[in-house]
Amino acid sequence: MIANLTAFIFLELGSGFCQNLNQFLAVRSLYGIAMGGLLGPAAATALEDLPYDARGILSGLFQQAYGVGYLLAAVFYRALVPTTTHGWRSLFWFGAGPPILIILWRLSLPETNHFLVSKSEREAREAQEHHEEKGSPLKAFLKLANSAMRENWMLFVYMVVLMAGFNSISHGTQDLYPTFLKSQLGFTPTQATVVTVVGQLGAISGGMTVGWLSTFTGRRLAMMVACVLGGALVPPYVLLRNNDLIAAAFFEQFFVGGVWGPIPVYLVELSPAVLRTFVYGLSYQLGNLASSASSTIEATIGERFPLAPTKAGVKRYDYGKVLGIYAGAVWAYILLFVRNEEAALVLQFEELRAQGVSLLDIGAGRAKNIDESFEEKVEEKGHVQQIEEKTV
Repeated sequence: MIANLTAFIFLELGSGFCQNLNQFLAVRSLYGIAMGGLLGPAAATALEDLPYDARGILSGLFQQAYGVGYLLAAVFYRALVPTTTHGWRSLFWFGAGPPILIILWRLSLPETNHFLVSKSEREAREAQEHHEEKGSPLKAFLKLANSAMRENWMLFVYMVVLMAGFNSISHGTQDLYPTFLKSQLGFTPTQATVVTVVGQLGAISGGMTVGWLSTFTGRRLAMMVACVLGGALVPPYVLLRNNDLIAAAFFEQFFVGGVWGPIPVYLVELSPAVLRTFVYGLSYQLGNLASSASSTIEATIGERFPLAPTKAGVKRYDYGKVLGIYAGAVWAYILLFVRNEEAALVLQFEELRAQGVSLLDIGAGRAKNIDESFEEKVEEKGHVQQIEEKTV
């Protein structure tokens, strides 16, 4: 996590010094790698040690940091780009500052309990295989990672397919929408900005609300309800006119953000423990890659539905029709693919911690594949070593 944040600092500074498009694209490509590398560790650090009852709402809060960042970026753009002599370069140089603060904050925090349990489990397995002789931690990790990927490759494919749908609903309802407002409906840039900002506020509210509700209803049911309601709001999102669209944008994006709300903790709970950050981050980014052409697809299809040109002769297209069809199809896609998460291990871990079982003992217990009586015996005896003595 700190390595990625450090890369952010240098790449943000470098972006501001680029002299041509090729240089800029090269630096931003490297920035994208660092950004993708940060997501998994950040989600794990933020969520995996939370009590189960708090995971839903804080998952929504974590995910909607995207929306908050979107709004902050607009604010800093207005504050720096038009008012400084270096224009857009100033925005990138400013962006090198926040990672420094995050690095200092992360350095002051310990590793998460789940990381310590996984480390203990890995060390216990290594000790078993080498008869208590210390082996290479990297070799042990790679062996576990290889085994986890072989056993969970279908799960990984499922997560990528699911993330393609989730990213498509975001891109599909947001990227081309300002163009739809300005080109087809004749909104001014200010009006279009107001609608967009209100939509982002709806997404932030929806993420926290649905994330919180998912604690009681289950992740799957909460996301399915958000899909149904989001799909029902697609017609007003593209058919209403004038200021009526503001309310439609708020509620449509409320459910777009809402269906995303449980996703961080949902993916963490689905991912194999030994590869949770890798699987989370890679599945999210591959899904994002698969959906990156959403706005291009919509714009290309929209050109097949021309409208009367403006008085100035500017071509217009029925983007609203394409937005509606695309969003409706993606809502149905997500509804079809979302499934129940596995939260049993999360709850078991919390219960064992509440009973005072140490992280080392929990990790060692997992490594030795102690049966279902493990939990009951731990409650009676207090730690794994006593269990082993009793079972032997």
